[in-house]
Amino acid sequence: MHTRTVFFISDGTGITAETFGNAILAQFEFKPRHVRLPFIDTVDKAHQVVRQVNHTAEAEGRRPVVFTTLVNVEVLQVIEQGCKAMVLDMFGTFVRPLEIELEMKSSHRVGRFSDVSKSKEYHDRIEAINYSLAHDDGQSNRDMEHADVILVGVSRSGKTPTSLYLAMQYGLKAANYPLIPDDFERRQLPPALAPHRRKIFGLTIQPERLAEIRNERRPNSKYAALDNCRHEVAEAEAMMRREGIRWLSTTTKSIEEIATTILQEIRPERLDY
Repeated sequence: MHTRTVFFISDGTGITAETFGNAILAQFEFKPRHVRLPFIDTVDKAHQVVRQVNHTAEAEGRRPVVFTTLVNVEVLQVIEQGCKAMVLDMFGTFVRPLEIELEMKSSHRVGRFSDVSKSKEYHDRIEAINYSLAHDDGQSNRDMEHADVILVGVSRSGKTPTSLYLAMQYGLKAANYPLIPDDFERRQLPPALAPHRRKIFGLTIQPERLAEIRNERRPNSKYAALDNCRHEVAEAEAMMRREGIRWLSTTTKSIEEIATTILQEIRPERLDY
């Protein structure tokens, strides 16, 4: 049950406000109700927001928390003056002091996606996403030479979400390839991967956690049995050690942590924004 409502208000998509706000809220042990209100770009819309926020305050008996990335000063004033809430203006907190320090005006763009579709980076990112989807779970061995990174590991060890995160967040062409019993019997990497060894990064996972994940998909199957999971994980890790492949355990790590570790090892220059 949530104990308080948090609003993320923006004249753009609201993703920046929500991302930043969630990073701050993660420091506190509570689960608020999240409400994102995007495209609040007129005074009329701002007044509607004020009514919604104040209604929530009355219904819950506690002040909501409001994170904003509003650029329009008139719209922001309506929110700040009318809302019975704790209002945190992220642009006012960070951008304006930087304008003073840097002795220059910011662009005051509405959201971080303004005109993004016209940029080369955007098109590269779309291309990377398409590549990663086409090379998910070993679907295709074509164009592997164009991959920035190839993730290997047993089924359900986190390869797919990590590949897509690397593509969407960093524009990396990330292929992923499952290690299967046939590979363990041959005691070597799949032939399609051998020429691209320097691009390979391995993911592993604790067998107990793997069994839990697999049981959600195929309950009471050999695929999900703990003994089978232990065998597959042990064989996969042994192969990675033999082949000199860099690898990490995904058991207790978030997708963001996994991706950052891979970038540090494979493409450290991509950590530069």
